[in-house]
Amino acid sequence: MSAKKKAVAKKKVSKATAKKKVAVKKKTTGKKKVVAKKVASKKRAASKTPQRTGAKGTPDIEPYKEKRGEEYMNERQEAHFRTILSAWKQGLMEEVDRTMHHMRDDASNFPDPNDRATQESEFSLELRTRDRERKLIKKIGQTIDRLDDHDYGWCDSCGVEVGIRRLEARPTATLCIDCKTIQEQKEKHMA
Repeated sequence: MSAKKKAVAKKKVSKATAKKKVAVKKKTTGKKKVVAKKVASKKRAASKTPQRTGAKGTPDIEPYKEKRGEEYMNERQEAHFRTILSAWKQGLMEEVDRTMHHMRDDASNFPDPNDRATQESEFSLELRTRDRERKLIKKIGQTIDRLDDHDYGWCDSCGVEVGIRRLEARPTATLCIDCKTIQEQKEKHMA
């Protein structure tokens, strides 16, 4: 077969596969529209119900609805975040109490070494988790102090607004997204 015939054959094959790809895309886009409609209806239904703030143990708290021209970190916003932080802290404190009771009640002296080892590893994991939560409770307390000082919601590094949505996702955030990104990049390069 000559080089000319090979080139023509390749063009025909590539045109045929291109037509198949377009047909497949048309079919999938039709399905995507149906899926997108279902997702949109679920979002509408979810927007009517309160949403979680992302913190484990917090009650369902509706996201803050900003009004046009509203001043950043006004009294309503501070009250909203105080509610989130207080509920989060209360949930963590209750979890600590449950853990203490659980460890006290389930502490047994098993005769089998494997059972003892399993129980000790479970308790160790539980204590490690509680230690992290203890540190988080301390950080939440510091954040509530910042709220009391009307210093909450402003970046510690550059002084700009942290943002309502970012604070709802991470209520203890002290840096704006730009400064946090730079900090993470520096940490990545140092490691």
